Amino acid sequence: MTVLGLSVRLYLVDGSPTGVLTAEIMNWTGHVLVAPRSRLGDALQRDEASRTGVYFLVGDDPEQPTKSRVYIGEGDSVVDRIKSHAKDSAKDFWNRACLVTSKDMNLTKAHVRYLENRFIDLTKQADRANVANGNEPSPKALPESDIADMEFFISQVQVVLPVVGFDFLRPKAKPTFSDSIPVSAPATASSLELVLASSKHGYEARAIELDGEFTVLAGSRATTKSDFVSNGYGPLRQQLIKDNRIVPSADPQFLEFAEDVAFPSASAAAAVITNRNTNGRTAWRLVRTNQTLKEWQDAQLGLVFDL
Repeated sequence: MTVLGLSVRLYLVDGSPTGVLTAEIMNWTGHVLVAPRSRLGDALQRDEASRTGVYFLVGDDPEQPTKSRVYIGEGDSVVDRIKSHAKDSAKDFWNRACLVTSKDMNLTKAHVRYLENRFIDLTKQADRANVANGNEPSPKALPESDIADMEFFISQVQVVLPVVGFDFLRPKAKPTFSDSIPVSAPATASSLELVLASSKHGYEARAIELDGEFTVLAGSRATTKSDFVSNGYGPLRQQLIKDNRIVPSADPQFLEFAEDVAFPSASAAAAVITNRNTNGRTAWRLVRTNQTLKEWQDAQLGLVFDL
């Protein structure tokens, strides 16, 4: 099956990749406007900000630093709603704003209430960010045709937001990890099932790398051994323990992942599990072939390395 590509058009309003920018998809009526909080005044002067739409206020979660926090809202005039939030000390966490409107201005109040509700649900399901909304909205029922249009609108927003640096709507990988995978079954470039095990220390962790994201799966074990020289990811490990995402297991020699946890790299995941600096490319092995991650990656390049 041929996978078709997709073009996302980005426009850097002031020529800076970290300033105000817009994003669009060909043949999609939606329009995305992103701005850092320090440039909010410039962004809100644009025509798009006065349209009916939804918006996201995004920043680090001060109570759980391993996740971001997002406030999701809607309004007939997005600019008015964001101005009021900017003065709210209870929402000081956010440092970037994202406004989603329509180029044809056909989004109604009922549409954006539906979108707000769905985006809150999808953010909670993805579990990449904590939702800052206090009360969940109760949208009015939409006609069946409008629901279909809004669901397509949502699918396009889910494509665009990761491109501009927001992953809170991106679904987490739901792998079907099996112990009985035949060795002859090929691994794919988009999805790799991996294992990190130590016969000496007795722990085993499983992970999946999907579309470039490395996720350690719930139930994986990490060592409690702590007499290693150094671990650059020690603070991350301690924060995951503090957040109860990694918890004590029945065996005091091990900790256990209470949920799937995404990491910035295979080495970060390996260091948290082994509690020492670890090269993830050589520590993780493919379940299907028993190659190290490094061996598999090098083989994809068609090159021969002295390993």
